[in-house]
Amino acid sequence: MQMYKRTFLSLLILFCFETVKVQGQNGISKTDSSYLLMKKVADWQWNTLDTHGWKNHKKDWTNGAMYAGMMAWAKLANDERYYNKLIQVSVDNKWDTGKYRHFADDYCVGQLYSQLYTIYKKPEYIQKFKALADTIVTLPHTEGLEWKNSIFVREWAWCDALFMGPPALGYLTQATGDSRYLDKSIALWWKSTAYLYDKEEHLYYRDSRYFNKKEKNGTKVFWSRGNGWVIGGLARLLSVTPENHPERKKLVKLFVQMSEKLASLQQADGSWHASLLDPETFPVKETSGTGFICYAMAWGVNNGLIPYKKYEPVISKAWTALATSVHPDGKLGFVQAQGAAPDKVGYDDTDVYGVGAFLLAGTEVLPMYINHRKDVYVTQAYNETGVEKEQTIEVKWSDLSKKVKKLSPDKLVLKDASSGLLIPSKVEYTNEKPQSLRFTVKVSPGTHRIFEVTKS
Repeated sequence: MQMYKRTFLSLLILFCFETVKVQGQNGISKTDSSYLLMKKVADWQWNTLDTHGWKNHKKDWTNGAMYAGMMAWAKLANDERYYNKLIQVSVDNKWDTGKYRHFADDYCVGQLYSQLYTIYKKPEYIQKFKALADTIVTLPHTEGLEWKNSIFVREWAWCDALFMGPPALGYLTQATGDSRYLDKSIALWWKSTAYLYDKEEHLYYRDSRYFNKKEKNGTKVFWSRGNGWVIGGLARLLSVTPENHPERKKLVKLFVQMSEKLASLQQADGSWHASLLDPETFPVKETSGTGFICYAMAWGVNNGLIPYKKYEPVISKAWTALATSVHPDGKLGFVQAQGAAPDKVGYDDTDVYGVGAFLLAGTEVLPMYINHRKDVYVTQAYNETGVEKEQTIEVKWSDLSKKVKKLSPDKLVLKDASSGLLIPSKVEYTNEKPQSLRFTVKVSPGTHRIFEVTKS
């Protein structure tokens, strides 16, 4: 048998969707515009910081939440410039945490250091945070969580802390292999949950000051961003909790409970308003809470914790609400200002943590759409190292044909599923019959690229 090749080279075309297209009852069009919208928001935020300066210190929790989204975006963007910006921030911080060492807000930035370490493997990235974590895991943590005597600088006494602290310790376990950090984070998670979680409502109070407060309509006070912090932090904690961990099933059960409750509270505009149980008092959408909730649910679908069929409409409506909050220049609007409870918000209101939530949501929504498209074959490439790599991917034609019906070489389209960039490819033949598809791509450090094969 003679082996020969025919080459089908695709033009490199970037689909320049500069606006979000909405179609049908599912909301956001499942096109590559989501990728470019995330890029626009990320670039606007970095340009704004470079031009106008930083509102808060680079170790601050507000920026720590932004870094979480920027890390997720960098993984998808295939452009090392975004990692370089995050490394420069860390250098400016001297790879250290904030002033109050046991204050979760002040070591939220540890998430960034640990995640960067998993790519670049440089000990100085986590040296200081690891020293802090080594202290945290030895502390007794026996104080009560009532909001007094500055308890927040020693314990996770407010629900926001569950996004700041547990993932920071969890990612450090992922970076070092030392399970003490993850185990302590889970133990402290349950301590905070026992105090702040309302088992009837399946929602978290912000802190003990809100136990007896009521909204104007007489309901309990449950803040959308506060509960967004919680379910977003829970998704991140679960992402580094092994399947065989003795506490995982219990964490998953909590995740499912919160997802069901939050889905039932979604508003007609696709968002979650500032107050979960009194949306009429705060009638405008709020993007930071919506972003974290959308992120968590999409992550849950992508990881098999909640069903796609049930949650896709909820997630799509939420993503539409987020996407239509982006200004033409990339500024994200409708972000409630820093606070501790529901408050008013408007189109021009923005802050960095809202951008973090938006990017986290988008980087989970996009692969959710890709992986559930019909008549499409999806393959992926990972580069978990700190240097750019060239990878050659080969897919059997028989595998392609099972997913893409009536596929022929002259109708084959291969593209980067996130960006829409068409990829040059080769179809290899044996005796005139296609045997495989082969293509070579460059993958930037820390990047996860998704490719899809369809018919033209």
